[in-house]
Amino acid sequence: MRLVIARCSVDYAGRLTAHLPSAPRLILVKADGSVSVHADDRAYKPLNWMSPPCTLKEAEDRWTVENKAGEKLVITMEEVLHDSSHELGVDPGLVKDGVEAHLQKLLADRMETLGEGWTLVRREYPTAIGPVDILGRDAEGATVAVEIKRRGEIDGVEQLTRYLELLNRDPHLAPVRGVFAAQEIKPQARVLATDRGIDCAVLDYEALRGIDDDKLRLF
Repeated sequence: MRLVIARCSVDYAGRLTAHLPSAPRLILVKADGSVSVHADDRAYKPLNWMSPPCTLKEAEDRWTVENKAGEKLVITMEEVLHDSSHELGVDPGLVKDGVEAHLQKLLADRMETLGEGWTLVRREYPTAIGPVDILGRDAEGATVAVEIKRRGEIDGVEQLTRYLELLNRDPHLAPVRGVFAAQEIKPQARVLATDRGIDCAVLDYEALRGIDDDKLRLF
């Protein structure tokens, strides 16, 4: 990555035209070829940019960035205050904690948190319209379908309802009841689930990891 701080003006010509008057700005040239111009505000959003593939041509006081469509970003340098390059290497990417896949695995490994004697049949149990997150059995051996969301909303209840309709057609599984599990369940989703005979489970990620076993509540 190349990092340049300069007093400059910027002109864009393409589907429309735009002009940034002279001011101190941060210019980033990334390894993928993209060029972006930033002010000292607006968080991550650049004032103007050119996405790859594009080419950068540098003259004494002018940078011209052009893409395959012929759009141009012209940066007129008045004073360069800083110019450095840094090798960042391969980025490992963002690793999210507490997403639905993690919740599903943790709950599958700890089915007893939904009720004493509950057991796992299978994760990602297939149906004709997609897999239900967890298929299990309660202490009496009845089949239970569990749909997991980070935030439980009405569409998640609707999704579980469709799964239950299909699963209850299988004589080897029926009757199948549902559990809608999420870290947060919206009031409207809870009302709809209750109306359809679906239980709601509020999940606490730290509790499922074993930090606090008292934070999972089944309604």
